[in-house]
Amino acid sequence: MSDSTVSVALCTYNGERFVREQVRSICLQTRPPMEIVLSDDASRDDCVAVARAAVDECMREKPGLHVQLRVLANPVALRVVKNFEQAVRACTGTLIALSDQDDVWYPDRLERLVAEFNRRPDLLLLHSDARLVDAQGAALGGTLFHAIEVTPHELQRMHGGQAFDVLLRRNVVTGATTVFRRTLLESALPFPVEWVHDEWLAIVASAVGRVDTVEDSLIDYRQHESNQIGARRDSFMGKVRKALASRGNTHVERAYKAELLLAQLERLGAAVDPATVDKVRGKLEHQNFRARLPASRIARCMPVLREAMTGRYDKFGRGVRGVVRDLFESV
Repeated sequence: MSDSTVSVALCTYNGERFVREQVRSICLQTRPPMEIVLSDDASRDDCVAVARAAVDECMREKPGLHVQLRVLANPVALRVVKNFEQAVRACTGTLIALSDQDDVWYPDRLERLVAEFNRRPDLLLLHSDARLVDAQGAALGGTLFHAIEVTPHELQRMHGGQAFDVLLRRNVVTGATTVFRRTLLESALPFPVEWVHDEWLAIVASAVGRVDTVEDSLIDYRQHESNQIGARRDSFMGKVRKALASRGNTHVERAYKAELLLAQLERLGAAVDPATVDKVRGKLEHQNFRARLPASRIARCMPVLREAMTGRYDKFGRGVRGVVRDLFESV
């Protein structure tokens, strides 16, 4: 019998429209959590009161159920990353499940994921696919993994213990689908605001432990006009527009994110394989190269082709897609 306990870190902001359904789906799990830590980011609506009422409803409907709701109310908004940091810092369970305010969990979600953690002591973070639904909860005909174009090769590498290599190229972990051991926070805190909280947790977890994927959809991931972070698969024309769009500060920002990750892993010392740290140094070098490319498309051609010959576009980015963007993006 496992002694795993589960905390849910639920972040809200003006979420009264959807939060009741989400809180009910959390409380009525076949394996309920022991607590929900709700961190509200200066909402101007009644979402906290709605969440409290939803917990009370569930405990009246299901005798013997006890889920503690603890509310952290921010008088001034912290924004997404720091609001989630505040929530997870307050969690006391051995496992922490991240939750958005507008999704719906399938009834056996926690039971399935907790069983994986109990079976695999080396597992540090686990995430899943999700069904995409609209504001009314109707299926949109696709999944999260389809929308973000997760490939069979990426899934194979995640299952095979190579999650860090996958995540160094690009993030495929969505917080709304994620559960992790609270011990991860010893390595991941504080969250840098330059990174989204879920991608930071995932890549740090993959540097110090095991990260894996459940390929089944375990939640309904709601897509609506108020999503702060949503999921949509780019069309062919959308990809073309991105390839021709302005470079802006994208590569400078990505280089800085790599610097922050490198500094964090170096601080962790012996907890991180030196080969992993070397990979981040390579990523940083590649991003600095991309950030320094000249404005002239013609002048970029030879440097980009030489960089492509090194294999670093494949190792640290989206391969041919990155080459095309660097050749054609405007300044």
